[in-house]
Amino acid sequence: MSFTELNSVEHYIINQMSGVNLNSSQDSNQVYEPRSQYNTQWQFQSAEQLGRSVNEVLVEPQLKAALLRLNPEIQANPALADEVIHALRAILISVNQVGLVKANEEFFQWLTGEKTMPFGENNHHVSIRLIDFENLENNHYVITNQFRIHYRETKIPDIVMMINGIPVVVGEAKTPIRPSISWLDGAHEIHNVYENAVPQLFVPNILSFATEGKEFFYGSVRCPLEFWAPWRLSNDDDAIARSFGLGGVGKELKDLLNPARLLDIMRNFSLFSSNKKKQRMKIIPRFQQYEGANKIVERVIEGKIKKGLIWHFQGSGKSLLMVFAAQKLRREAKLKSPTVIVLVDRTDLDTQISGIFNAADIANVESTESIKELQQMLERDTRKIIVSTIHKFRDAKPNMNTRDNIIVLVDEAHRTQEGDLGRQMRAALPNAFLFGLTGTPVNKADKNTFWAFGAEEDQGGYMSRYTFHDSIRDEATLPLHFEPRLVDVHIDKESLDKAFADFKESQALSDEDADALNKKSAKMAAFLKSPERITRIAKDIAIHFMEKVEPHGFKAMIVTPDRHACVLYKEALDEHFPEAASKVVISTTANDDYEFKKKWGIDKSQQEKIVDEFNDASSELKFIIVTAKLLTGFDAPICQTMYLDKSMKDHTLLQAICRTNRLYPGKTFGCIVDYFGVFDDAAKALEFDELGAQQIITDLSELREQLPGAINNALSHFEGVDRTLEGFEGLEAAQNAIANNEKKDAFALDFKFLFKLWESLSPDSVLDEYNQDYKWLAQVYESVKPASDSTGKLLWLTLGAQTTKLIHDNVHVGSVHVLDEFVMDADIIEDIFNNPSPKKVKQLEKALIGRFKEAGDLPTFKSLSERLEALRDKAEKGLVASIDFVKELCKIAKETVQAEKELEIDVQEKSPTAALSELFLELKTDQTPAVVERIVTDIDAIVRIVRFPGWQTTSAGEREVQKSLRKALLKYKLHKDQELFDRAYAYIKEYY
Repeated sequence: MSFTELNSVEHYIINQMSGVNLNSSQDSNQVYEPRSQYNTQWQFQSAEQLGRSVNEVLVEPQLKAALLRLNPEIQANPALADEVIHALRAILISVNQVGLVKANEEFFQWLTGEKTMPFGENNHHVSIRLIDFENLENNHYVITNQFRIHYRETKIPDIVMMINGIPVVVGEAKTPIRPSISWLDGAHEIHNVYENAVPQLFVPNILSFATEGKEFFYGSVRCPLEFWAPWRLSNDDDAIARSFGLGGVGKELKDLLNPARLLDIMRNFSLFSSNKKKQRMKIIPRFQQYEGANKIVERVIEGKIKKGLIWHFQGSGKSLLMVFAAQKLRREAKLKSPTVIVLVDRTDLDTQISGIFNAADIANVESTESIKELQQMLERDTRKIIVSTIHKFRDAKPNMNTRDNIIVLVDEAHRTQEGDLGRQMRAALPNAFLFGLTGTPVNKADKNTFWAFGAEEDQGGYMSRYTFHDSIRDEATLPLHFEPRLVDVHIDKESLDKAFADFKESQALSDEDADALNKKSAKMAAFLKSPERITRIAKDIAIHFMEKVEPHGFKAMIVTPDRHACVLYKEALDEHFPEAASKVVISTTANDDYEFKKKWGIDKSQQEKIVDEFNDASSELKFIIVTAKLLTGFDAPICQTMYLDKSMKDHTLLQAICRTNRLYPGKTFGCIVDYFGVFDDAAKALEFDELGAQQIITDLSELREQLPGAINNALSHFEGVDRTLEGFEGLEAAQNAIANNEKKDAFALDFKFLFKLWESLSPDSVLDEYNQDYKWLAQVYESVKPASDSTGKLLWLTLGAQTTKLIHDNVHVGSVHVLDEFVMDADIIEDIFNNPSPKKVKQLEKALIGRFKEAGDLPTFKSLSERLEALRDKAEKGLVASIDFVKELCKIAKETVQAEKELEIDVQEKSPTAALSELFLELKTDQTPAVVERIVTDIDAIVRIVRFPGWQTTSAGEREVQKSLRKALLKYKLHKDQELFDRAYAYIKEYY
């Protein structure tokens, strides 16, 4: 007997879920009667036994029996069941008018018991139960196959699972023995074929699944295929089994589609949300969100452990996890109407989280506008979901609310403990449950996070962990690719030394002052903003973006060293793209001059508009240029590449680069183009050492012992100063005690050590004893701290701009080069042929495979690719000697290089830009600007934005392209040359 889709996968699913083996002649011939006693197991019934016509979605006899069983009012008057069924049929029919998601949402309200009918005494409205959630054995669970359904055409889904006669799961099985067939083929059939041809079947749907017996994925109605997810098992020791074969798929099926789990997902983990375009979408949880939220709920119900730390990697959906957890906590009857507080550490994140709650129409959500309002809510014992920031606990009173059914969910826990604020929050809510969520692995910098949230009972300090590797494996996030592209910065040392000597003499500086300046000047930050360097990088960004990012419909962020560098990058980028293609998003300060604020300052609403425009695939905006804003809490899946020219480490770096790892149609990875050289730091930030985490917990005791000495050392700089004295007299006395630079620096050194210690220990109660002293020291430090926090800082404030200019005048930039790139040309091939080292041969082989992938289906390259595969196959089987392998490999490589040259010439001859260049050179006069290449690039960039397939055949398309061409020519004062316009437009019409 051969292995088919039917006998090996479809029948396997039925066997796993119901115990029936349809491959056995005994089982396949048996008639499966409905059980008289219900239980929580799926029962198999053939499609013929269901007693429904091909046009009916609901198995009405089973549904009617459930309505009678679960609703006393209907049981007393069985005719009322028909009224409910009539209302449900109306929703099924409405799908063609309102759309599948809205119809699904309407049916969902019936399934979850939110709908009422006037069936009580005196026409009093009572809730109608289609499903019993309290006693799951009171429901009837049926699995069937080959479920024939007709609407516009007849379709036959492989698997349909029903509860009380309502189809809630649709599954598609594919053959396990054809390499070209995968679960995606089944998912495509459900999503693109069935949901459109027979949408009524999906109106009651909880979820759908697809498998080819190797992998198992599931999704909700109208969920794009790239967002379908695998299901994982909690504490699965047999990790390999879940990746291979029927055994793994069977485990996942039984775990996800267990009636209790399925009904939990439907009732507590299904959201209906609206996007910016007001389109409704249905959201169901990924495994890590379901597991994380349920662990929170279970811990709160159990009530023994009052805290927990959840690490789920950046981009894997922590915000939704909090929404799911909050929703389920609020619904849990055992918790007697709890208060759930969601805390974030930034105002913009406050807006983002509130937005998710509001878009999903979660009931009883309040977002606090002030500290006073939050405190009033807690004092009045508000029983809602409250979204706030930890800063709003400033000056909170102890024991503000002592209830033990307050649950606090702290977002980005590694950053939000803000010392005193964290302790004040704990003092204000002494009996609350505290759960910390972080997207970055907790490392040595965050020892306090383990103390604050990590429970000793949790292995490794984590209640739930979902790592970088887990999220990549499950396709919850995309892998990150790094391209290190360092700029050669050559300092003209001789000129710099001479200029510096002249400068020193003219400023009458002491040798010590000059050395301090020289040391400061050599810092990388001073070189980063060299105009020549930025010009060169901007050009490289333009080339990279146009070649690798824009053709795929993606966008990019540029991260610069500071706010003024953002402006420099914007100006340099405008040389290569239209002005509207990039926008700067920075904060301005009170100290900025008026012109700078006027030109670059943006308020919150303007920032939101820029973000919306960036997320709009059809907008002109291609780049956002930032230095600090939008590096966290900014979700732009369309952003595929980050051009990084700023020193960042640890959490900041990891959070920043993960702006590019969100899922987006057609996107397979996030790209970081590194002009600074932080690649090693990034690699470090993505590592996580479990043993290191254990060590961190034990280190806290050592830090506690160091605290008294650190406080005394910092206070020793103020002997004789009355610290009870307030106002300017007290501050002046403190400042006089450290009146010169040496004393200030000595104090700063001691205070910085104390500051790090305090931050590491916070919110430990050991700090309470030293609270007043530390606050006083911090205020004094802030009052004397210069704007720039570094050695020689006071001197630097006076002379910084002049010294920076001196460096810029003597910096010369070499070309940008890509590290570790393998170049394949005739000389290198010849060298490999003559000196065939294994490393070079392997590099050549990899380079060829890469070239052939890029070339796609071009016949010449396809033929060469097939020759290479045949050669590799021979080598693997030992049928070719190594020297012959190298000879043939080099021969294929030479032919590839020649084919690429021929293709390049062919492409150049036929390319739109080549045609336009030819035209402008032909019509060039003395009045025509010399930069033909720039004119052509501008026209090409603008036209590519506005054109669309078939634009030449529509008046709107022609109008837009003509308008764009006029705009491009206007820039070079050529818009009045009608002959040039007509000829250029004719070329565009032909070539674009």
